Amino acid sequence: MTTHDEHEKHEKHGIGMPPVADRAAFQAELDKLRVREKAHTREGDAIAAARRRLPMVEVAADLELTGPDGPMTLLDAFEGRRQLLAYFFMWHDGHGAADQCEGCTWVTSQVQELSYLHSRDITYAVLCQGPYEESRRYRDFMGWDMPWYSALPSQDTLLVGRRVGITHLVCYLRDGDRVHETYWTTDRGVEAMDCSYRLMDRTPYGRQEPWEDSPPGWPVARHVAEGSSPLRRDGRPLPQWARLAAGHSDDLALRRG
Repeated sequence: MTTHDEHEKHEKHGIGMPPVADRAAFQAELDKLRVREKAHTREGDAIAAARRRLPMVEVAADLELTGPDGPMTLLDAFEGRRQLLAYFFMWHDGHGAADQCEGCTWVTSQVQELSYLHSRDITYAVLCQGPYEESRRYRDFMGWDMPWYSALPSQDTLLVGRRVGITHLVCYLRDGDRVHETYWTTDRGVEAMDCSYRLMDRTPYGRQEPWEDSPPGWPVARHVAEGSSPLRRDGRPLPQWARLAAGHSDDLALRRG
């Protein structure tokens, strides 16, 4: 059977698949793609070099945050390190765990081992755009253990000139007791925190999202095809189902008495 016939066979069954080739033809196509991959890597290195040369803007080191012991400052969040990488987690105030942001849940769930950042004098912390106690319960439900603070007391100043209430990844540099903002990004820029999508991009079916440029017949993830978010299934951010199955409570309500 020819390669073309093999491709058509799979399309008739409703599951698109790449054409079959011998090893030499496969390697030849991969070698051509590798040229583009290397160029992409080098361009990424050049962009990172330009990012390191950006000017910086001073921000007040004493801007108030809320942490486990109550009020604290932005300077405190550095934990004595020179650099701070802060993720501004979106928050739907008063809503339960199921209604919290699936995008923020996705990228935050990717950040686990912090020792590599610490080895470069970088502290990573979440500055949630919601109340500390309620949002910290969400962190605990999700099984995360990174530093977690509320940005509410100062978020309008911390995110000045930007839209409060959406995701942001912001870099800060400390010079003694003075703090400077050096870079920020939002929307798909926060994919820098992710590894799952980067790995999906290496597979033949990719992220399985409708916007991707894929051949006819390529699958779309079931929950996406049904009209849900690619990061949410059956009414919840994807990682929550495993936490519930393990017996963890998603009750975020303040406990009194």
